[in-house]
Amino acid sequence: MKGLKDKIVIVTGGGGGIGSAICRRFAEDGSVVAVFDINKEAAESVAAGIRDAGGKAAAFAVDLTSQESVIGAVAAAEQQLGPIGVLVNNAGWDQAGPFLKTDKALWDRIVAVNLYGALYMHHAVLTGMAARGAGRVINVASDAARVGSSGEAVYAFCKGGLVSFSKTMARELARKQINVNVVCPGPTDTALFRDFAGEGE
Repeated sequence: MKGLKDKIVIVTGGGGGIGSAICRRFAEDGSVVAVFDINKEAAESVAAGIRDAGGKAAAFAVDLTSQESVIGAVAAAEQQLGPIGVLVNNAGWDQAGPFLKTDKALWDRIVAVNLYGALYMHHAVLTGMAARGAGRVINVASDAARVGSSGEAVYAFCKGGLVSFSKTMARELARKQINVNVVCPGPTDTALFRDFAGEGE
C-alpha cells in the first residue's frame, strides 16, 4: 500500500481477528493506528504489539452503540494523534439463529452494532474530513450482504444497508475528495465465525 506513511487511521473492532490484522497492516506501511474496540484490553494488546514492532498505535475504548461514546473516542484520537485521514469501519457482531425464532431485543442489538455504529463513526469522522477536503473510508460489510446467509438475516440486513450507504456517501462526498469503498469478506477464521459455526465453546 502506498501513501499511508504518517496517516492517522481509525480501525473499529481493531482488537478482533480481522481488525487486528488490518491494524498491523496499516502500521507496517507507516500509518499511525487508532485501535478502536469495546474491549479496551484487546485494543491495548494490539496497539502494544504494533509499538513493540516499531510502529505507532494507540488504543481507545468505544461503544459503537452509543453516539456519545463514538464522538468522545474520535475526539480523543484526534487530540492525541492528529486529524483522521483514514476510517476503517470493521467492527461487527452477530448471534446466529433462524429469523422467525429471534426477537426484537436481538434485532436491536445487531442493528445497533452493525448499522448504527457505522453511521455514528461516519458522522463523527467525515465531518472533519469534509472540512479538510481529504479522506478515505473503507467499510467492511459481508458476503451476506450480496448473497444472503442462513441464520444471519438481520446481520445481512445491516450489511446490505452498509453497502447502499457506502455508495451514497461516495456520491455525496466525491467533491470533498473523500473516497468511500466497501469490501465484502466471506467466511473468515475469527472468534465470531467460530461462534456462528458452533465451535466457540
